[in-house]
Amino acid sequence: MVKHQPLQVYEPQLCLSCLTGIYGCRWKRYQRSHDDTTKWELAWFLVLCSTFSMLFLWLYFWVEVQNDYDDFNWFLYNRTGSWSDWSVPILIATAAGFTYIAFLLVLALCHIAVGQQLNLHWLHKIGVTAALITTLIALVSVEQLWKEEWGILLISFQATGPFLHMGAVAAATILAWLVAGQFARAEKTMFQAVLLITYLGIIVSLYLVPLTITSPCLMEKKNLGPRPSIFGHRGAPMLAPENTLMSFQKAVELKVSGLQSDVQISHDGIPFLMHDRTLRRTTNVGKVFPHRTGEASSMFNWTDLQSLNAGEWFIKDDPFWTVSSLSEMDYTQVGNQSICGLSEMLQLAIDHNKSVIFSLWRPPPEHPFFENWINVTLETILQSGIRQELIMWTSEMDRALVQQIAPGFRQTSEVKEDIRELLRKGILTLNLRYNQIKAEEIREFSTLNFSINLFTVNEPWLYSVLWCSGVQSVTSNAPQILDKVPYPIWLMPPDEYYWIWIILDLISFIIVIGIFVLQKYRLGNIRSYNPEQIMLSAAVHRSSRDVNVMKEKLIFSEINNGVGSAEEVSLYSENGYDGYSNEVVTPIDSHSRKMRVN
Repeated sequence: MVKHQPLQVYEPQLCLSCLTGIYGCRWKRYQRSHDDTTKWELAWFLVLCSTFSMLFLWLYFWVEVQNDYDDFNWFLYNRTGSWSDWSVPILIATAAGFTYIAFLLVLALCHIAVGQQLNLHWLHKIGVTAALITTLIALVSVEQLWKEEWGILLISFQATGPFLHMGAVAAATILAWLVAGQFARAEKTMFQAVLLITYLGIIVSLYLVPLTITSPCLMEKKNLGPRPSIFGHRGAPMLAPENTLMSFQKAVELKVSGLQSDVQISHDGIPFLMHDRTLRRTTNVGKVFPHRTGEASSMFNWTDLQSLNAGEWFIKDDPFWTVSSLSEMDYTQVGNQSICGLSEMLQLAIDHNKSVIFSLWRPPPEHPFFENWINVTLETILQSGIRQELIMWTSEMDRALVQQIAPGFRQTSEVKEDIRELLRKGILTLNLRYNQIKAEEIREFSTLNFSINLFTVNEPWLYSVLWCSGVQSVTSNAPQILDKVPYPIWLMPPDEYYWIWIILDLISFIIVIGIFVLQKYRLGNIRSYNPEQIMLSAAVHRSSRDVNVMKEKLIFSEINNGVGSAEEVSLYSENGYDGYSNEVVTPIDSHSRKMRVN
């Protein structure tokens, strides 16, 4: 009786099983394959890469647009009629989708690194398709509904450009390991040439990107201008309900340079502070006057306006997620706020010597003060006794008349016009949205003694970029945050950045060359699989029963050309292929067989 010993032992490969299992549900050893990836799966890999790129762009955009989350919520409020902080669910969904797609991309790159065939599972294909379509819809929606917000990307690149460049070079350097591996394994010269040229084109382009990077923060420290002063946008709306006396008091406590608000005229001629055209969002008008919720704010008389609560909504909606940080005293005070009159805010500015900037809202045509609303506002300002130089007048209507009556007002334009036209009107101050003027234009206006105020600036990085650009003041929802920015987040002399750029590129180039040499040494001689491996790969197309029998019980035998030796099997195992440990069966000649039978 002849005793047979097992001729192969399977080594456990947990990492490889998890890799192919999670990506393509190929958990079994015989389901894995070193065959070339099909064109269909290559197409899905390209879709995966495209989805990752678009999701990265969307995530970057949505993180940078944090400065304008309040504007976004207010934008949707005007279209839906209900207030909600939509930024949080969008950010969570974006982060989750990006993490999922990035994980699949890493798995795909790992497949390429170990020479495994790509085979994305159909459930993942559905997930990738859903992420791609959702991201496309989101990008198109921003283009159609919030087009001006794309400007923040260009400004953000001024703050993050040098660091994004360093990260991109590092990522391209790491990818050299995969590219060099594919280059070394490839049998076709044409494929090697295309792969090498493409990779070199990408990495050389990254090396030269700094030639296109411009940032106002790339400057000598001695050229940095004074710290921009801060105007409280509707007071301090993160600490108290906007446009209430408490909000302006909080802003004054933070030592802001000025106060900003929006002025409307009540039905009986009293200027008051309100941003929205209606009272629905910031008062309890639905409870006190349920049939007038859609009516214009200026159609209420002052007595009715004073009967409304202008603070309960802040506690209920928590627009900036700051209610939990309020003290017990502040919490009680917030709930008792009423609509603030212009005269109250002016008195606060007088007491603390603060500048005032406001936008005037003309009442509806049926309003009794539709024609002389400018005169009513102007009269209230002059009667308050505030020093005229503290008033920044922005309204274009009857500007010449206002200049005659109040020549001390600082005439301010909310439109960027030709410098000569502005000087003709006697305007030396601009009040613009932060993305409506470039750094070069800021410097040009500053050399002509123009003062520039930009709104609404809430994030330290944006404040830092505008500081480096030479802006004199900003309007902010978050004066308590900007007050803690004593210096730009980063400031770097150009020569220092150029040295960092050159050194980084040299290090990356040396590492890339080293990786290609190492991969060529490791994998350059492996251009084909052994016959047993070919049999395993070919068996993918057979029935599952045949696959089980053939792959799980395959016995290696000697091959006349000498390829099947134990040493060569070991060689393939060391180079990333499925490992086998086998004993070579020695052929038994006929004479020995006869002796055993006997």
